[in-house]
Amino acid sequence: MTDKELFLERHKDSPKDLFRYAFHVIKGRWLEAESVIMTSPEYAYYYSRYITGERWPEAEPTIIKNATYAYTYSRDMIKGRWPEAEPTIMADKEYAYHYALSIINGRWPEAEPTIMKDDDYWRHYKSHFKL
Repeated sequence: MTDKELFLERHKDSPKDLFRYAFHVIKGRWLEAESVIMTSPEYAYYYSRYITGERWPEAEPTIIKNATYAYTYSRDMIKGRWPEAEPTIMADKEYAYHYALSIINGRWPEAEPTIMKDDDYWRHYKSHFKL
């Protein structure tokens, strides 16, 4: 059994460990571990950003479930709006605010009821868009 196979067997339930091995040891894609890595929104995003360097469509159904990583994936990998992820992002006041400012670059009326739930984000949002 190779070192990679042994590591995969021992860490088959840890997307974090498998991502870190791919990043630090293999320094590239690890096809055999991708099915486990893509079970975590966080490590699927990191793998896409730091290993593949491009969109990872197979992992998008997982990434889209988490507002933090859906937002950062749209910012860093898609480099624009990700309509399929917007319901998830708009449900989180912090990432709805950031998405409106840095991805949409304008008002996001559908997300405003969520952003309003945080006094600081709402104040900055209103100030930014002169509401």
